[in-house]
Amino acid sequence: MEFHLHRPDEKIRPALQEKIDNLTKPKGSLGRLEDLALQIGWIQQTLTPSLHKPHNILFAADHGIVEEGVSTSPKEITWQQVLHFLKGGAGVNFLCHQHHFQLDIVDAGVDYDFDHHLALWDQKVAKGTHNYRYESAMSDEQMESCLQRGAEVVSHVHNQGCNVVSFGEMGIGNTSSSSIWMHYFAQIPLQQCVGAGSGLDHAGIQHKYQVLQEAIDHYSGDKTPYDIIRYFGGFEMVMAIGGMLRAAELGMIILIDGFIMTNCILAASQLYPEVLCYAIYGHSGDEVGHQLVLKHLKAQPLLQLNLRLGEGTGAICAYPILESAVHMIHEMDSFQKAEVTKYFDV
Repeated sequence: MEFHLHRPDEKIRPALQEKIDNLTKPKGSLGRLEDLALQIGWIQQTLTPSLHKPHNILFAADHGIVEEGVSTSPKEITWQQVLHFLKGGAGVNFLCHQHHFQLDIVDAGVDYDFDHHLALWDQKVAKGTHNYRYESAMSDEQMESCLQRGAEVVSHVHNQGCNVVSFGEMGIGNTSSSSIWMHYFAQIPLQQCVGAGSGLDHAGIQHKYQVLQEAIDHYSGDKTPYDIIRYFGGFEMVMAIGGMLRAAELGMIILIDGFIMTNCILAASQLYPEVLCYAIYGHSGDEVGHQLVLKHLKAQPLLQLNLRLGEGTGAICAYPILESAVHMIHEMDSFQKAEVTKYFDV
């Protein structure tokens, strides 16, 4: 599947910067709000940026690598949590309610038969990936299907008027896939990429590392980004990549959540580097691996709240800061309009 991404036109930057600098404040005194207003205006190619109908799209799927004991959580947690999301009692639910996000739950490949009457996007590719310790997680056809289906969901919410989107995930074992992608794409030693996930102790982390190292040693593909994504990825993660690439193609703002979604934008950038222009990083999570991959991306996360839940929660928490940046550029007067003497030179 081909996407047609481009870097936003730089010509608008000077006018945006001038507008921000001439608001009634010392230059730079509103810090990151000024940077965000500039980025959002640059993405939207306007001096009057706006945020409309935010959505959090949560992709869920199962992973074959779970068979190797790389997680303390049993695989059935994936489908149980999906039902929990649909009932409205999970962490992501209260944050979506608080910050007025539409929550879209997508079955990308959960090993469970959901009732067709549920308010669930049925985009199931298969009932979980294969175990990449021994074979490719998914086929070329499945990878293409994931990219396409993830893009279709984003197209749908965009057609509803959404211009800012965050992505969440649910998939027991997906920190393992993230660790391998991070190792390959950020050139970070695997041992530094492997963490506790949902609660492994030291022995569990060492076992997880050994399993993932064996999977890498067994891998005999061509080591292109596409093949690494396909071989070690999860259905929910590749759908998120498709969603991110379509969002960038449509000029939408992409709010990045935690460890898994940061590695998804890293992987997406291996296919289309321009996608990074559209990314705003919600938070730095309570995982060394997340902090390292953010550093590799030269990202400046907005929050540090020691979050590690996933689901899109950290991205949604950061959304009010984007709103403040947009309100700033809309509602603050210029020195000229306020008839206030510009009281600084730099």
